[in-house]
Amino acid sequence: MENQDITGMKNEFRTTNREISWLQFNARVLQEARDERTPLFERIKFLAIYSSNLDEFFRVRVASLRSLLNLKKAEHKALEIDPRQLLKKIHKIVDAQQRSFGKIFQSQIVPDLRKANIYLVNESELSEEQAEYARSYFTEKVLPLLKPVFPSKSASDPFINNRSLYFAIELMPRFETISKQDALPEGGNREYAILEIPSNDLPRFFSLKKSGKQTHIMFLDDVVRLSLREYFARYEVLGVYSFKMTRDAELHIDDEFQGDLLTKIQEGLGARKKGIPSRFLYDPAMPAEMLKYLSKYFRLSDDDLLPGGKYHNFSDFMSFPNPGLPALEYKPQPPLPHPDLKDARLIFPVISQKDVMLFYPYQSYDYVLQFINQSAKDQAVIAIKITLYRVATNSKIVEALKEAAKNGKEVTAFVEIKARFDEERNLFWAGELERSGVKVLYSFPGLKVHCKLCIVTRVERGEKKRYCYLGSGNFNEKTATLYSDIGLFTTDTRITKEVKEVFQILGRKERSTEFEHLLVAPFSMRKTIEKRIEKEIRFAKEGKPAEITIKLNSLEDPDMIERLYEASTAGVKIRMVIRGICCLIPGVPGMSSNIKATSIIDRYLEHARLFIFNNGGDERFYVASADWMTRNLTHRIEVGFPIYDESLKKEIRQFMELQLRDNTKARIIAKGKMNKYKRHATGNDKVQAQIDFYRYLRGRNKAFE
Repeated sequence: MENQDITGMKNEFRTTNREISWLQFNARVLQEARDERTPLFERIKFLAIYSSNLDEFFRVRVASLRSLLNLKKAEHKALEIDPRQLLKKIHKIVDAQQRSFGKIFQSQIVPDLRKANIYLVNESELSEEQAEYARSYFTEKVLPLLKPVFPSKSASDPFINNRSLYFAIELMPRFETISKQDALPEGGNREYAILEIPSNDLPRFFSLKKSGKQTHIMFLDDVVRLSLREYFARYEVLGVYSFKMTRDAELHIDDEFQGDLLTKIQEGLGARKKGIPSRFLYDPAMPAEMLKYLSKYFRLSDDDLLPGGKYHNFSDFMSFPNPGLPALEYKPQPPLPHPDLKDARLIFPVISQKDVMLFYPYQSYDYVLQFINQSAKDQAVIAIKITLYRVATNSKIVEALKEAAKNGKEVTAFVEIKARFDEERNLFWAGELERSGVKVLYSFPGLKVHCKLCIVTRVERGEKKRYCYLGSGNFNEKTATLYSDIGLFTTDTRITKEVKEVFQILGRKERSTEFEHLLVAPFSMRKTIEKRIEKEIRFAKEGKPAEITIKLNSLEDPDMIERLYEASTAGVKIRMVIRGICCLIPGVPGMSSNIKATSIIDRYLEHARLFIFNNGGDERFYVASADWMTRNLTHRIEVGFPIYDESLKKEIRQFMELQLRDNTKARIIAKGKMNKYKRHATGNDKVQAQIDFYRYLRGRNKAFE
């Protein structure tokens, strides 16, 4: 029964719990690691992505649930959730997924690596020459970084860093090293040591010298294991067991509406590193007595303890070394030039004549860099305004903004310093921008600014003209090669006028809620979408064609889900592509029988948000930065923008039709069919959206040549 996967919710028959739905999404990531149609090294990366996702889930979502355990039952009822029951369900699902993870790794990945002459070996599988080479590496690189702690002898409790790797080592002093001064305590002479594996300072994988065609690779963990007996020469090493701690990652900023928010966030970042445990992951081979000792020593509860494997932090497999075998990775899909921009010396004249839409990473993100770089140097440009949520580590966009300020432009950057896990980076770049003369605006209390906007003001023939870029993804040239997003260049005054008004809100100059063309949360987005859905319902009730097509990362907002159920019941055909969380349950007779949903997990991270309303045949197209989650629609400043150009509507329609028809990497989201692959009947019927859309754009380019 579907409701067996839904725990503790009043509307358990109408929605899937958010956390359970997220775990269903991560199961799709794990499926991709199992899928032998995916190249071997990409499957390894999907194991890494699964692990990284799960780690963040425990740091954020599970930690939040754990914080609810101390609430009274009446408060649980008000929350419509029983956190203890939900945590038990989460642990059960995660435990099953972890077993599946181990099976995929041991039964598929390791044998397939061997077929490619790549051997992942441990300390017991080395030749004498290999062992000597590994010991030399240990002595030269690893040894200086080791700092063992003996809990029974430590003056203070050792702090276990979030996500760092540790060994718990069981030791027995050798008889000849024991003196009268070292009299053993009553009850035995065994000791425990805790040793951090220096994977934050050294590569997690160590490549041994090549032997013919064979490549041998070791975990750094096993390089340490190999030399432990020499390292603890005064002891006999009885056992070595890995563990790691995951900690609460929320900043917990009290009373955000008062005081200096910037200072509070800076202080919160320090506190995050010491967050309460949300998961203690341990080697299941660890003796019960040792686990009991560590649990008491680190003040852990039974809810914190989760068995893992011999190795942790599989997210490190993102850097697993490829010994020069490109066939084990995806075939390259180099970013395509845009036919309207590829030969343009200046980008402004092209945008001035027509709207230009870009699909990343299928097309080059360099055009966005070109737009900002040319704005920084162009003497006709007098002002640049931009929102920054997540930027690249070495951001070319930030460097261009700094240059623009030095060139005398009026540059304003809204930097969201509450972007989770990018707070420190954003604080750094905000400081760099300010020192270069850029006017920096910081976070709002109670709101995150998640919209992706840039407006450039240029003086042409004595008058100001505004050029805008609006997108679904961040101003980040690195993620633009990995995330599937959509961006729009335009000078359409219907849009540029309202983008200017958004920046006035960001500059705290006005709090307008009236937008005719843009969808702006929290002011007009929800209201406009609801009106669009209501209009489709009216068409359906009148017997006219009614259809809604939605592409999102997540669908969670209860009110929006109920609106979609109402539309489905009225006869509106609803097609959805939802990458991650989907709390709506499609395909339920009498509730959602007209709703179909799939999720695509493939080489690129699906990140674009698209809403298409049939509107009686006069379709309305929107691209947005916002998912349909309560946080996006109510607690963030988000922007959705209309597509007015008919040729661009055609491109989006082609993009979405391929997404909806994908029967290679699409999984079904539906009652009783969760995560089943959509399959094509014959080879000619095969559709793989991310491959086929690239081919479509490449073919379009050839048509313009």
